[in-house]
Amino acid sequence: MKWLLTRLLAGVAAVAVLAVAASALLAHQYSGEPDAQVGGAGTDAAWVGSWEDTDSLEAALDTGGIDTVYVHAGQIADDGSVTPVEDTDKLVSWLGEHYPDVQALAWLRHTADGSSLVEDRFRSGQRGELVPAAGRIADGFDGVHLDVAPVTVNDPSYPALVEELREELGEDPVLSVRAHHVELVPGGRMPSFVFGSGEKYWSKGYLERVTEPADDVVLPGVDAGMPVEAMYGGFMARQVTQTLDALNRQEDLSVRFGIPVHSGEDWAPQHSTEEALTALRGVRLGLTDTDPGADTDTGVALYVADEADAEDLQAYVSEWLGNG
Repeated sequence: MKWLLTRLLAGVAAVAVLAVAASALLAHQYSGEPDAQVGGAGTDAAWVGSWEDTDSLEAALDTGGIDTVYVHAGQIADDGSVTPVEDTDKLVSWLGEHYPDVQALAWLRHTADGSSLVEDRFRSGQRGELVPAAGRIADGFDGVHLDVAPVTVNDPSYPALVEELREELGEDPVLSVRAHHVELVPGGRMPSFVFGSGEKYWSKGYLERVTEPADDVVLPGVDAGMPVEAMYGGFMARQVTQTLDALNRQEDLSVRFGIPVHSGEDWAPQHSTEEALTALRGVRLGLTDTDPGADTDTGVALYVADEADAEDLQAYVSEWLGNG
């Protein structure tokens, strides 16, 4: 019993030390000023969850910074079947009429309660159901945006799914993947998993493995779980540096970083520390500290644009499109 208690206390102490180190690291990442030249280049994106009222989406698109939208077009079930979202063709037609230069990807979403540590998220039979269904839904769109969570690092079924979907779509349609957060330091995902935050982080190696067949990779900017604003800003800066380091060997890749503009909890939890302005400044600081390389386009992605308010859009225009 004494041996077990000693081990438990040692584990708690190690996590406490890691937490203090992470806090210092993130605070440092959020310090200083971003390069004035770092900002939007017209290669940003936006998730779209609803199109009953397009006013907020229209305001976001009118900024001129967004060239891609991820339109919620299907919900993926545990068995791999996909339930299409009704009336997406109306939004695609509206985009074609009013914003012909903006490409629309079919956002296919799956959320699970459990880990895929023991059982693969989508086994062969499930992928056999999902892949052709995704191909059918993608008809009429410019490609697919795949959003599956949680997925455990080294789950072999997920990179297999991305590869099979690439084959199904062919080379011309865009294949986009929403990733998990990248661990802040090597091995940092383990304490998060053990102490209750679940499958929140991917290693840099697994991120590279999953996204190798993709054209577009998006890192989430929501549910970081940082206790103070400065740590959230540093978290976003760290996501940029770690992601670009992981993906610097891939060619012709778009990498975007999510910016929270959702107004409720339908799409993600809300945290008071997660503000659009903080996220945008964090991304700019991260890009100031790293070189994405000539083959990588970088941008941000608004989550979700149809819920963005005037303050969110002002932050996007002033901090990102206006380069601060």
